[in-house]
Amino acid sequence: MKSSVLKFLVVLFTVLLCSCSKDPSPMRFALITDTHLSRSNPRPLEDLKRSVDDINQNDSIDFVLLTGDITEAGDREMLEAAKETLDMLNKPYYITSGNHETTWSESGVMDFSRVFGDSRFAFSHNGMYFIGFNSGPVIRMADGHVAPQDIAWLKHNLDSVSKAGDAPIFVFTHYPLKNGDVDNWYDVTDVLRQHNVQCVMGGHYHRNLVFDCDGIADVLNRSNMRGNDTINGYSIITVTDSIRFHEKRIGQAMQHWLSLPFGKKEYGASDASLRPDFSVNKAYKQVKRVWHKSLRGGIYSTPVTDGKSLFVGDDVGVMYSIDQKTGATNWTFDTGMRIVGSPAVSDGVVVFGSTNYNIYGLDAKTGEALWHVATNQAVMGAATIHEGIAYIGGGDGRMFAIDIHTGKVKWTFDELKNYVLTRPLVYEDKLYFGTWDTHFYSLNLADGSLVWKWNNGKSNPKLSPASVWPVAANGKIFITAPDRYFTCLDAETGEQIWRTKEYKVRETVGLSEDGMTVYSKCMWDTVVAISTEWPKTQEIQNDTESSYEPITQWAVHADFGYEHNPAMPLEKDGTLWVSTKNGLLLGMDAKTGKVLWRHKIGNSILNTPLPLSGKECIFTSSEGTITYIRVK
Repeated sequence: MKSSVLKFLVVLFTVLLCSCSKDPSPMRFALITDTHLSRSNPRPLEDLKRSVDDINQNDSIDFVLLTGDITEAGDREMLEAAKETLDMLNKPYYITSGNHETTWSESGVMDFSRVFGDSRFAFSHNGMYFIGFNSGPVIRMADGHVAPQDIAWLKHNLDSVSKAGDAPIFVFTHYPLKNGDVDNWYDVTDVLRQHNVQCVMGGHYHRNLVFDCDGIADVLNRSNMRGNDTINGYSIITVTDSIRFHEKRIGQAMQHWLSLPFGKKEYGASDASLRPDFSVNKAYKQVKRVWHKSLRGGIYSTPVTDGKSLFVGDDVGVMYSIDQKTGATNWTFDTGMRIVGSPAVSDGVVVFGSTNYNIYGLDAKTGEALWHVATNQAVMGAATIHEGIAYIGGGDGRMFAIDIHTGKVKWTFDELKNYVLTRPLVYEDKLYFGTWDTHFYSLNLADGSLVWKWNNGKSNPKLSPASVWPVAANGKIFITAPDRYFTCLDAETGEQIWRTKEYKVRETVGLSEDGMTVYSKCMWDTVVAISTEWPKTQEIQNDTESSYEPITQWAVHADFGYEHNPAMPLEKDGTLWVSTKNGLLLGMDAKTGKVLWRHKIGNSILNTPLPLSGKECIFTSSEGTITYIRVK
């Protein structure tokens, strides 16, 4: 009996040893990327159907991978059309999202997961491991970004694979993991380089390319669309003793264009010169951190304070109450889905929206839900509270006015053609806000009736004045938009007072405490300050763009590089607080524009700051951090 058991164990050990030591079996898969299905253009869907039919006729393909930009606008209709088509495949398929599903999505990037089940995948095949995840930002026009919760998921999965053996690993993203494409690329490659990662694959550039990303080969593949050609195509990857990449055009033989070595990978030291430079913090030692805190998910909103506690939501759907002095968590409230918009707090009630289709009112002390208002779509708008009424826009084409104590909806305005992202402005007896439907609106506070709406002359919704938090002073409304214009409107009539492209501003505007100056960040290094007074002495007679020319108080080159982060520059006690897309916070003299100091934390988006004084500020980042700084 013992002899039989011993023989069985020897045989079993031998089998396991052979199984672990032998090379993985040859295999082949198809990769489709950048299909860009659109309601206005039927050709991309036709191209996808052709690729599906072509793959179905190829018995040598084991499975199909899709690496993002499946749709042009991330809309539910096209996502469902994509799924219906992909479900016709006679092979398994795995999918992750691209920037067009994340930054342009009216659902707050939740419809992708609702349609496909998830935006991440991980599976084994023929002794190899395949893993894909989202690398697109939530904010429009931002750099690629891998959220902290996705990095944690990636690390957990790869650690599990490595513990089980040395299985070759293939990684799939939409963006290449390099500087200029993904702001926190190094956080991802630091994880990948510890494992037997063969290469990274994706799309985004719409053509066949290969990059060295921190020592890891990152292969970009052609778009599925035909473009200017008569036929479209996709990629076929074969793994044997090498990794061979082929372009497969419909109806033609596949064409080899790249081979990579296959085998055990050991990565040396990373090139430190490519990493973000934090030496600026040594140059401005007067900036000190009071406390620093990391949350589970990324943060795309600005905290608010009641004087004792901060309130902020994160990318995994949790609203936090945090002790302002210590950074300790008081309580949490889990909505289950992403929170994008900034909350508001007043009279002991915190109001915010969630992409789970609800608007919430919580007890500020306990976190208990006092009420919720159900909507028909994700709520990504920031909240404003005025005289006990919360104003917040949803993704279902409505602006809501809600009593913060009862949760009763006072009125809704339902004539919006796209979703609201901004924080609405209450000025005198009206509400002002923009949407992604190309328009900027003025509503009557009392009943929500339309007073006026304004359009910048553009029909493209991507150029809407929708991300900016509008400000008002001296009877005028000030806004900016992705069209790079700074615009001043008459608050009563909506008539254009002036409009200038001189500084190429982006979706940022801030108001001085005395109401005499508005500030904005420009695309290249510059912060500009413009007077809010009526410039009647500078009337232009023959300018079709403007009736008047704005009076510039100062424009300062602040040396922060290219900038497209919709974070508002805010003034407090003479200090202008400016946050950027690359993790840099600046303190500027509000009167002159002189840069007083700089402080860098991370390399990703810093949201609109929360100034407490001219010397103290709290700010959040897409890396999921909250930082309290004090300037001595």
